[in-house]
Amino acid sequence: MELLTVKILGREYRLSCAPEEKDALLAAVAYVDDKMLAIRDLGKITGNDRIAVFAALNIANELLAARGPDGALSDLAFGEFKRRIQSMNAAIDAALSPQEKLF
Repeated sequence: MELLTVKILGREYRLSCAPEEKDALLAAVAYVDDKMLAIRDLGKITGNDRIAVFAALNIANELLAARGPDGALSDLAFGEFKRRIQSMNAAIDAALSPQEKLF
């Protein structure tokens, strides 16, 4: 496993991944960070947890919009979205884990 230090919403997180998944994870981190920064910059939503939830909803909406008329994703789109979602879930888990210690 490879250890990475990434930034999401200006905060550093340490993540680990298999070397062959590094590029996908970094792409997911950049995607999530971009979504969260865009939401924060609108100024209507405050608090990192709320920003994360709204970013997740926006990303889920993108996934659902990519479905075909029959409701299914193409094999190519499904594989790409599955990879992105797994990477985003890992990033979100890593981002939220320090908050679990608060409760």
